[in-house]
Amino acid sequence: MITLSSIRSNHKLKRKEIKSRLKEFEKIGKNAGNEKLFEEMALCIFTAGASAKMGINAVNSIKDILAHGSLAELKKRLRGVYRFPNARAGYIIHTRNYLTREFDMNLRKLLLSFNNPIERRSFIAKNKDIKGLGFKESSHFLRNIGFKGYGILDKHIVNCMYELNLIKTNKPPTNEKSYLELEDRLKEFSQKNNLDFDELDLLLWSEKTGVILK
Repeated sequence: MITLSSIRSNHKLKRKEIKSRLKEFEKIGKNAGNEKLFEEMALCIFTAGASAKMGINAVNSIKDILAHGSLAELKKRLRGVYRFPNARAGYIIHTRNYLTREFDMNLRKLLLSFNNPIERRSFIAKNKDIKGLGFKESSHFLRNIGFKGYGILDKHIVNCMYELNLIKTNKPPTNEKSYLELEDRLKEFSQKNNLDFDELDLLLWSEKTGVILK
């Protein structure tokens, strides 16, 4: 059971590792090329409906052909590695073609064109041509490339919020309105208790999973 007391004590224990992970994300955001940014997007496409570890294994299996591999090549690499090899390979190809056609795969320019962080995430989450990224995984993607202030409200974070009596049900949000409401509640909690929001998100996730991953 998560409590404010356990959050404070574990934050002290894990803060150095959490800050190091957030610095890795910032470094990617500042220095990575567009191929690397698309790799991070692919990771989140794979993580949706699966686990973070499975998403990492999946993207590692196709990393060298992600920018140019055919649908058949991606499917072949993913079989035995990922639970949805055919569907998600299709997502990757569709999204890659769309971003190349419409934005010349210049993800950095596209993402920086938004002044409003909510609009930036909504563009990704609600875009039918960016396959497999709802609000949770769009937040995950943006956090992983250095953007601040996005909550990755998966089942682990939602369960923590429920245990902290911040919400009345542990069911994950199902639309933009409910996602923003839960995210705002977590932000209010972090501000009230003088906890960095991005650090808190990683801390709560690690409390339920035992690891501090992407």
